[in-house]
Parts: sequence; C-alpha cells; structure tokens
Amino acid sequence: MDTSTHTFADLFDQLGLPSSEADIQAFVASHRLPESVKLSEADFWSPTQAQFLREQLLVDADWAEVVDQLNVSLRV
Repeated sequence: MDTSTHTFADLFDQLGLPSSEADIQAFVASHRLPESVKLSEADFWSPTQAQFLREQLLVDADWAEVVDQLNVSLRV
C-alpha cells in the first residue's frame, strides 16, 4: 500500500493539468463551486478526471485527502 502524501501539484499532474504554484492558484481562482455541486460533478472536469476524483473519495484512497483539500479550495 502506498502511504505517500500527495501534494496539490501531484494531484494536478495526475489530472493532467498544469501544476506550478501559479497554475494551481489561477485554476482555483477561476473555477469556483457552489455548495450544491459535488466536486466530481463540476462541469470543468473531463469524464476521466471526474471519474478519478469520484473513485478516490469513494474508496478513501491515498489521494482522498488532497482531493478533499481541492474540494474545499474551490468552494465559493
């Protein structure tokens, strides 16, 4: 079992997104989610990205903590 701690940059890399600190800040600033929308149901994810996010939370994978942090960061 991989017990490594993943960073935001690691998550953005996994999602196929630019992962520099500036890129991450820009993404968070321009992609806001109301409380009524689940992270994996946001319209800005590709189907593959949405599936990855959904699965990581569902199985409480080692990615779940950083996915939760992304969820909080994107809330209005």
